[in-house]
Parts: sequence; C-alpha cells; structure tokens
Amino acid sequence: MSTERPGQDAIARKGWLAAHKWLLLRRTCQLGILALFFIGPWFGIWIIKGNLSSSLALDVLPLTDPYLLLQMLAAGFVPAATAVVGALIVAVFYLLVGGRVFCAWVCPVNMITDAAAWGRRRFGIKANHAPDTRSRYWVLAGTFVAAFVTGALAWEWINPVSITHRGLFFGMGAGLWFLVAVFLYDLLVAQRGWCGHLCPMGVFYSLLGKTALLRVAAPRRDECDDCMDCFVVCPEPRVIRPALKKAGQESPVILSSLCTTCGRCIDVCGQKVFRLTHRFDQRSSS
Repeated sequence: MSTERPGQDAIARKGWLAAHKWLLLRRTCQLGILALFFIGPWFGIWIIKGNLSSSLALDVLPLTDPYLLLQMLAAGFVPAATAVVGALIVAVFYLLVGGRVFCAWVCPVNMITDAAAWGRRRFGIKANHAPDTRSRYWVLAGTFVAAFVTGALAWEWINPVSITHRGLFFGMGAGLWFLVAVFLYDLLVAQRGWCGHLCPMGVFYSLLGKTALLRVAAPRRDECDDCMDCFVVCPEPRVIRPALKKAGQESPVILSSLCTTCGRCIDVCGQKVFRLTHRFDQRSSS
C-alpha cells in the first residue's frame, strides 16, 4: 500500500466509480446545498433563503444552527421563536442522523481541508505538529466565553463556514486569507489540523451525534488485509480501530460520535470490509 495513493486496490477490484462513490455523493450534496442558496438571487427561484447558520426553506420551514443559537444566548440576545424552532428541528435531525454528517456532507470548508489532505499525500508531506485533539473542546468553550464577554457573536467574525458562505455571495475580501491559512495549516503544519483538532463546530456537532442511528460498520472485518488505506483517508482515523480490530468492543459498528460518516473508508477498501448501516446492525462475518 502506498499512503500517497490509497484506494488503488479498490479501484482495481471495484472500478474507479465504485471506489469514489461516497466521495462523489458528498461533493454533489455539498455543492447542491450551496446551489440551493444561489438559485434564489440568480434565477428568482427561492427554495431556501438565508445562509448555513439561519435559513427559511420554502418560506415555511425555519432552520437554525443550534450552535449559533447557543452563542446568541451566551451573548445575551433573546432569539426569535422561529430561531428556536429552527434550532430544535436541526438538532433533532442531527441527533437521529449523526451530528458530524454536517462536517462531511454540508460544510463547504470540508472541501478545502480535503484538498489539503490530498496534497499532503500527493507530495509526501510528513510534518505533523497538530495540537491535542482535546483542544477543540477548549476552542468550543472559548467561543461561548467570547460571546458572553463581548455581547456579540464573536466566533462568527472568523468562522470559516460563515466566511465561505459570505464570500461566495459578496466576495471574499480579507476572509479569503483566513481560508488560505486553514488550507496551509492542514497542508504544511498539522495533518487534519483544523477539522480534527481545532474546529469548534465539528466537536459541537459530535456531541449531538452520540446516539445517532446512521453509522458505518465493518461487518467483513475478518477480510481486512491490513492495507491501512482506510486509516489514511479517514478524517478521524482513531474511530476505526475499535470496530475493525475489536479493540475494546465486539460490535463491528463505528460507535464514536466523532465519525463524520463520510464513507471514504467504504470507498478505498478493496476487500469491501465497510458498509453504511445503523447502530443496531451487529451482523459480522465469522
């Protein structure tokens, strides 16, 4: 196995399309969600109004980022009833489906950090000075403290997701350099540094996903040939080992809420060890 080109065995066994199925579906979903926001101002077809933090779908359904709502409360704002209802709708969805599905299937910054991860593999960049993974919990707490102290949504001034969305509509301006910094940090300094070690949104949504139904499992783990390709492409590789190697659990299901359900482990595995399933699926090859 070459860590610079993971998934070559999967391409040989399954074909290129099957070995990139989940990646292509994710990109279609991410770009499709952005397109829903654009077709209103571009073509006058208002399917959804607003942004990724707060929006109104079909002029009926409010959708609010629950993380944003909590920041508003910390800053001393009294949110509108529609914002509270929208936050509850989004929270229930991610409680059922999995909070970090947002990171892999919605967040536009994911495309930037995935590009950096690809660049590290392509150019053989080994430097890795990532902070402790618990740092993101401190950053998360810091965003609420900043909101409380400033009386404003301080995190939203530099939130890469908000910067990306605003930039696509109104021009990047200085925000472009923050996104470039995230890319270069992941590329040259810390492997999966932003999403895996610092991003407060990701860890907030992981807290919502502890009881989620949608899961990736390794039912054919006995067929694993230890090529390590799944670990190379996984944005949170430590979540794989318990299910794949029976390390502390017998269940073949990846139970960690840090799993983004991106499906790349399914894509790159030539042995078809992984599949997308639900948390109660305990079927495993013997």
